[in-house]
Amino acid sequence: MEPVSLPAVSVVVVNYRGADDTTTCLRALLDDLDYPSELLQVICVDNASGDGSAERVRAAVPRAEVVEAPENLGFAGGCNLGVKHARGAVLAFLNNDARPDRGWLREAVRVLREEPTVGAVASKVLDWEGREIDFVDAGLTWFGMGYKRHAGQVDDGRHDQPRDVLFGTGSALVVRASLFAELGGFDERFFMFYEDVDLGWRMNLRGWRVRYEPKSLTFHKHHASMSTVDSSRELFLLERNALASLYKNFSDETLAKVLPAALALVTRRATARGDIDPKQLEITRRPADPAQDAAPVPVPRQALAGFLAVDQFVEMLPSLAESRKVEQAARRRTDADLLPLMRKAMEPAYPLPRYLAAHDVLVEVFGLEAAFGRPRRVLVLTGDAISDRMAGPAIRAWHMADVLSAEHEVRLVTTNPLCSPPEAPFPIAQARSRDLGAHVDWADVVVLQGHGLEETGTLKDKASTKIVVCDIYDPMHLELLEQSKDDTDEQREKHLVSVTAVLNNQLARGDFFLCASERQRHFWLGHLTALGRLTPALYDNDPTVRSLLAVAPFGLPGKPPQRTGPGLRDALGLDADDKVVLWAGGVYSWFDPLTLVQAVDRLRGKRSDVRLVFLGMKHPNPHVPDMGIAGQTRALAKRLDLVGSHVFFNESWVPYQDRQNWLLDANCGVTTHFEHVETTFAFRTRVLDYLWSGLPIVTTDGDSFADLVSREGLGVVVPAEDTDALAAALEKVLYDEEFAAACAERIAVVRERFTWEVALAPLVEFCRNPRPAADRLPGTAPLVPNPVLGTREKVQRDIKLIREYLDAGGPGEVARRATGRVLKKLRGHG
Repeated sequence: MEPVSLPAVSVVVVNYRGADDTTTCLRALLDDLDYPSELLQVICVDNASGDGSAERVRAAVPRAEVVEAPENLGFAGGCNLGVKHARGAVLAFLNNDARPDRGWLREAVRVLREEPTVGAVASKVLDWEGREIDFVDAGLTWFGMGYKRHAGQVDDGRHDQPRDVLFGTGSALVVRASLFAELGGFDERFFMFYEDVDLGWRMNLRGWRVRYEPKSLTFHKHHASMSTVDSSRELFLLERNALASLYKNFSDETLAKVLPAALALVTRRATARGDIDPKQLEITRRPADPAQDAAPVPVPRQALAGFLAVDQFVEMLPSLAESRKVEQAARRRTDADLLPLMRKAMEPAYPLPRYLAAHDVLVEVFGLEAAFGRPRRVLVLTGDAISDRMAGPAIRAWHMADVLSAEHEVRLVTTNPLCSPPEAPFPIAQARSRDLGAHVDWADVVVLQGHGLEETGTLKDKASTKIVVCDIYDPMHLELLEQSKDDTDEQREKHLVSVTAVLNNQLARGDFFLCASERQRHFWLGHLTALGRLTPALYDNDPTVRSLLAVAPFGLPGKPPQRTGPGLRDALGLDADDKVVLWAGGVYSWFDPLTLVQAVDRLRGKRSDVRLVFLGMKHPNPHVPDMGIAGQTRALAKRLDLVGSHVFFNESWVPYQDRQNWLLDANCGVTTHFEHVETTFAFRTRVLDYLWSGLPIVTTDGDSFADLVSREGLGVVVPAEDTDALAAALEKVLYDEEFAAACAERIAVVRERFTWEVALAPLVEFCRNPRPAADRLPGTAPLVPNPVLGTREKVQRDIKLIREYLDAGGPGEVARRATGRVLKKLRGHG
């Protein structure tokens, strides 16, 4: 029996002339789709085909409900007519020249059920053979032209990650019926083209999300239904509807800049397409000739389409103005909020030389870069290993590159050897320190972490004009105090001085800094102030100092984890009923796994099915040595006779893309540490994996995550090195099912704050308009000169100083100070 929670779905297919494609599509929906037939309504709208298509469809597919339109309503009107006959809580739209994958509808409905803020699901669309991309992501130019960013590319698997988009293609779109009704459906004035752009844009403005889901898959014949429409008619609709959509949906401030530039650009596109040269009129080159002036000038249809589009836009303005009032009153998100979903909004989109020149002029004259930002070249530099098994710094660098690549041209470069890096929509390279210069020269912005600044050479020069973002989420010098405890005092002192100098160089050079928590921000503000970076000019302009130092915590994927293979129970031979405590990160000197092993030993006397699993003992970066605490942990577990029965060590790290399978096999996540200064300012990156997978958390008090767990009720916080309290906490989250379920429910809400898109928002915003730090700009000396004192003021100053010297040290101090002033005068310094 199918779960009753599955909603009824109405699928709308619009038929034009010729019923063969439509018949194939409808049969696939009714015969091949993996969805309960009793919950599926299939509606075919015959859009005044006039060739008997409606009768042929009825005869060929009697289970489909055929609705005949009185006239050709276009795609927008045809879909809306079908919706009037729909009974489902979910609407699905599919082109008549498309065929759905078996799981198309089920996967889209799953997203709507799991993610209540998603209003529509954009399907992945491939060509008929499944080789090339038709739709995997959307874009929108500043002048309103919606486009499919990767259309025509070979489908190589790089677009198999779900993501939020501005709009989904109308050729395969699944929408909540109530939301579609609230929005008034597709805008029928568009007829066809960009009605899907407009719908998604309006959803996003009202706070709903449009989610691209690659598992919701369809195959498309690439506009076979439009074969009878010549290119000039299509251009007319594209130009007119782009103007209509931007007019309705941009804010007043953005529209004031965009609309005049967009109108001018339509004209330039028209003349460029029609190869119309203004010299044809020779207005400034000859005397007036009435005969020649009366002669007609031929205008190609492709050029005329642009001029008529502007004319029709003017005709539509009264009704569009009313729609605009509605959309602007209902909006819950700003244009800036939606800018990441527009992807590369500043792209010209057309390669015509005369057009490109006009585009650049309009962008500059109307100041559009300030509103949209232009694509930058961003170098993300890490010293960590980029591979299928990544540690925290590499994961963070990878996601920085991934998020920024939606708007910019990005390179991810590591100074560590590459080994099977994950598939990425941006280039990944390995470079030795001496070879980094070419990458730095290429970039507009360099985002670096760790020892990156030291390895780039010229970037350390304060005279360098390159914009540098320093990711200081890892207080390396505090880690080193714990990590180097086994070294000699001389070695520790030398290493600490070296690492502190590395950080000081970054703090002295950077234009923008990212840390991982408010605790860290307080810590780094002290550092920056001590180095003179917190200047009066900066403070007066930005009392929060967030324009220099912002919080960008470690992030997690926006989509909950989905099992893709076997997990830890299969790998380690654990039973399905075992209660698994997972240690998801590395075993380092600043952690306290010893108390945890002792707590498990204590708990097993009461609960024989408790199991502790260390996810990875060997760091994936070959330059990171094994630490003494790892050996101590193994030895303690062996001495207590826990290894292989209650404590399990997974030697090599689990591949990053497979870690969810291990997380989903656990019952709770744990992190324990000692009470020291490193803990105070640390950010335990792998704890976010516990949030991602909904695991109740047991953690030691003292760090920022302990504050979060305690404040939000995500698990249990225990004192440092308290074996009894830790054993009791583990027992509670493992065996108190009601408590664990309540934690998981609260985690589902909290984790939305930590998606990579949210976490890296300060970096994204900075890269849209990168600028040197205020104190690194030339000519930043104080504008007010030192005051010139008269004789009276000098006497008053000296009397005040004498009193201060007498209070500080008596007559001897006065004599010493006076002697010093005389000597300065004699040396020419007075």
